[in-house]
Amino acid sequence: MELTYSAATKKPGKIWLLNFAVSILLLNYILSASPASAEIPGRIISLAPNITEILFAIGLDNRIVGVTNFCDYPEEAKRKPKVGGMSTPSLEAVVSLKPCIVVMTTDGNPKEFEQRLRSLKIKTYIFRARTLTELPQGVRDMGLELGAKEKADTLARKIETAINNPPTPPFTKGGRGGITEASQKKRVLFIIWPEPLIVAGPGTVIDDAISILGLENAAYRSKVSYPKYSIEEIIRQSPDIIFIGKGHENIKEVSKRLLKKIATVPAVKKGNVFYLSDTLYRLGPRVINGIEEMAGCLK
Repeated sequence: MELTYSAATKKPGKIWLLNFAVSILLLNYILSASPASAEIPGRIISLAPNITEILFAIGLDNRIVGVTNFCDYPEEAKRKPKVGGMSTPSLEAVVSLKPCIVVMTTDGNPKEFEQRLRSLKIKTYIFRARTLTELPQGVRDMGLELGAKEKADTLARKIETAINNPPTPPFTKGGRGGITEASQKKRVLFIIWPEPLIVAGPGTVIDDAISILGLENAAYRSKVSYPKYSIEEIIRQSPDIIFIGKGHENIKEVSKRLLKKIATVPAVKKGNVFYLSDTLYRLGPRVINGIEEMAGCLK
């Protein structure tokens, strides 16, 4: 920078000093706003079970100071202080834990709650991934924000590998239950709960997993993600395979009455009814296991 001098004093002029001061202030602002120099949040509150699972998976469990009542995996998450439900978090509970950041999701957390947090100068981060294909980048972005870039990248690559190279269900002649014809997509119905009868429709992680495995979701035409179904609709759809997800009760006992009512559909007649865990219920690290579990039922 060229110096200007006052003819009378032979010292730097006032204009130069003002420009220099402004330059220093601008440089300090740029450095403080840079992600590389931003302070890593030390106290994290998670407002969704899938976010909690991701935080644990990328090694941030020691920085989690609060979770929702539904954050039950891994086991250590149950011992974290609770701040209420996903849709009904307690503002008082959140504030009392003095978080550096509250991690939220677009799928379940109220927008109004984020606005209230911001009005109190509490930093928030919104996890925006809603599908399996969006999950890896969502993990990367959140890891970068929370200072866990390397572990987040590692997890994202594992998920991408599972999505891009899924196990292939062996739909060959002589396969279990008589499932044949590899070139023909098998129609799958995933039952979330038998009574009332709720199934997994479009826009769900389960629907993504079904497609990744080369299957067809019998409920893909539904207008909602988790539609209520009737016995008549199942019979009409005539699924080749039925998956029933883990519930809070003995799901096999609860499902017996339903299976008797739909005994004529191909999936029940051929013994292609399988019970799965809850690994595909959340958009998180365990989707890898869920895809493998679903494919493994068909071997």
